[in-house]
Amino acid sequence: MNKQLKDLAKKAKEKHTENKKFFSKLKKKPPKNLDYVMQDLHESEFQRTDCLDCANCCKTTGPLFTNADIERIAKYLRLKPQRFIETYLRVDEENDYVLQSVPCSFLDAQNYCSIYDVRPKACREFPHTDRKKFQQISNLTLKNVAICPAAYNIVEAMKKAIKP
Repeated sequence: MNKQLKDLAKKAKEKHTENKKFFSKLKKKPPKNLDYVMQDLHESEFQRTDCLDCANCCKTTGPLFTNADIERIAKYLRLKPQRFIETYLRVDEENDYVLQSVPCSFLDAQNYCSIYDVRPKACREFPHTDRKKFQQISNLTLKNVAICPAAYNIVEAMKKAIKP
């Protein structure tokens, strides 16, 4: 998997300019059925992809934690929200709560998440390829294709399925 992830970063870098142009056109004139196409591509890819084989997102990036996430996870861990923040989070340059460090503190050696049932919204929705109005998150998607093999595959399939 490590070689595959190294190759992914290289492939994503090689495709970056092409992807950026594609998303720029997509933003200007998104097809009416874009959300349906993305939902189908996302579902199809995740029938083939097992995140437990990779967990690169958990190993290399950290999600944003909303106040609702903090409350929910703190309750699950039987901590006061402030104690949860002090133990696991920091405030980033955009004034958002993020993990103090990566890999994620809640990821175990088998790539399982110890807080999976109450994980942050950002984790539940990653890699955001089935999101409504997908064209609005192109900058995020450009980053995610370098992190997530499934996101990379979805974008490649998307370029074949949609001609903006």
